[in-house]
Amino acid sequence: MKKADSVDQDTLNREWCEMAPAWIKESREGINPTRTGLLDAPMLSSCGNVEGLNILDCGCGEGRFCRMLVQRGAEFVLGIDLCPSMIEAADESRTDRDKYRVADARKLDFLETASFDICISYLNQCDLPDFQENCREVFRVLKPGGRFIIANLHPMRSAVGGWHRSDDGGKLHVILDEYFVETERHWKMLGSDFTNFHRTLSTYIRCFLRTGFILKDLIEPTLNKFQLKSFPQLSDEVRVPNFIIYVLSKPC
Repeated sequence: MKKADSVDQDTLNREWCEMAPAWIKESREGINPTRTGLLDAPMLSSCGNVEGLNILDCGCGEGRFCRMLVQRGAEFVLGIDLCPSMIEAADESRTDRDKYRVADARKLDFLETASFDICISYLNQCDLPDFQENCREVFRVLKPGGRFIIANLHPMRSAVGGWHRSDDGGKLHVILDEYFVETERHWKMLGSDFTNFHRTLSTYIRCFLRTGFILKDLIEPTLNKFQLKSFPQLSDEVRVPNFIIYVLSKPC
């Protein structure tokens, strides 16, 4: 099995910074149906009642989910991201209960041990060359009984993920190949080159368990027929899982 290649961090940072203006615009306009129509609801449900809690968002982008948590009563939310322009955008809308910082989700030495009730990784671990470092650091900064909520690309889709089509262009089935080759994958997103990392389901879960987490739930988000009426552009989501949510807890 080939493990994830060592990819230059400067290249990864540059890709995100080049994508940032389009990402910020899309987030501010609320036109990302994958998040608003598919992932937000199960992510918020997995967080549960956040009133009075301290929360860390790893890879917060321009702070959209942080603001949602503040609106639901979180005492304090810290969002971290390696892209300075994302943090600048997040700061524009912050309140006295959310704060943003340019920082690496794999290096949380500036945070005290057992200082957060919940940690979030909303489509961030798939962008990290070494997600295990993030797991270890999150485990340290979580309070006993705290939760780590991770939304990720589904390993079935991150392997290849394209559609095999009929001669007339109809979608027949998703291509699944090179599943056990764990390395970077290159895509286009919002018109920019983009790199993330494919790992198998067992690689993720074994890492979580070996770090010390308890796996409380595993969610493969989809839509029912009523939700699909509101988000018809997400029709693929009722055929194959594009995403997966891991709900982890730190033992008391």
